Amino acid sequence: MAVAACGGSSDTGTDTATQGATTGASSAPAASGPKVGLAYDIGGRGDQSFNDAAAAGLEKAEAELKIPKPKELEASPGETGAQKEERLRLLAEGKYNPIIAVGFAYSEAIKKVATEFPDTKFAIIDDQVAGPNISNLVFAENEGSFLVGAAAALKSKKDHIGFVGGVQVPLIKKFEVGYTKGAQAVKPDIKVDVKYLTQPPDFAGFNDPAKGKTAAQGMYDAGADVVYQAAGGSGGGVFEAAKAAKGMAIGVDSDQALTADPGVRDVIMTSMLKKVDVAVFDFLKSFVDGTVKAGPTTYDLKAGGVDYSTTGGQVDDIKAKLDEYKQKIVNGEITVPAE
Repeated sequence: MAVAACGGSSDTGTDTATQGATTGASSAPAASGPKVGLAYDIGGRGDQSFNDAAAAGLEKAEAELKIPKPKELEASPGETGAQKEERLRLLAEGKYNPIIAVGFAYSEAIKKVATEFPDTKFAIIDDQVAGPNISNLVFAENEGSFLVGAAAALKSKKDHIGFVGGVQVPLIKKFEVGYTKGAQAVKPDIKVDVKYLTQPPDFAGFNDPAKGKTAAQGMYDAGADVVYQAAGGSGGGVFEAAKAAKGMAIGVDSDQALTADPGVRDVIMTSMLKKVDVAVFDFLKSFVDGTVKAGPTTYDLKAGGVDYSTTGGQVDDIKAKLDEYKQKIVNGEITVPAE
């Protein structure tokens, strides 16, 4: 078991694989250390959440492991699987090693490209893809979501809360299930509204703040007073809706009371921390140390890979109760389902 973190920096601004070919390989870093390549998910740097967490781990590795400036490429909305393949292939052809793919959307692409470049080490966040040169960095999102679900129920004055998911895929379902189970552990009869912004193969739900705002507005208007979002860049819209409704919201992945737009930070009572930054740093350190292992590394509550945030002090009064639930999960007294 390990803990995970996030990071990112350097030359982004490549919305397509073709652009990556012109801006990426030509600006290769000096050969004083590993040439790290990273491919972001939809939303890219600046999403204040998942991708930014990966960027943070990359930046930490750059500083502490003394690696040359990494090469970062961004995904474009509505792109095909072939474009994802080409992005990874461009990095591999440019002799970047290791290469990190941020997000499960790269699953098929990394499986194919890793086979083509057996001497290159790859890592994928959020999915288990088998391969002798593929490391899987996965998380127990259901466990962290249980804790913020309990927090929502403890703070709700209406016994009515909500969940906004970016795209209805098994990964985001883990957030929903954990959140609901945590809330029900506190109040068995609590009402939980659930809304997904898009259905696969449309992944725009991870980068559509307007849709996030509309979905959350509907929940607040219907009586919910706390809404948890697992929606990437769309989460900013959920926070705006919370502000307008004088409700509360729960962030995801990063401590969003620190990373969201300043005007909405006060409505974020807590965030489910998914330490993608730690996972990215750990993987890069293992590469530098020569100890990279293929297969899954799971960042769960026991390993410190997921947690809840306390920034702003809004959950200080319930922290003892939340920590009690946390210990029960770590001890195995509570098993949180993932689906």
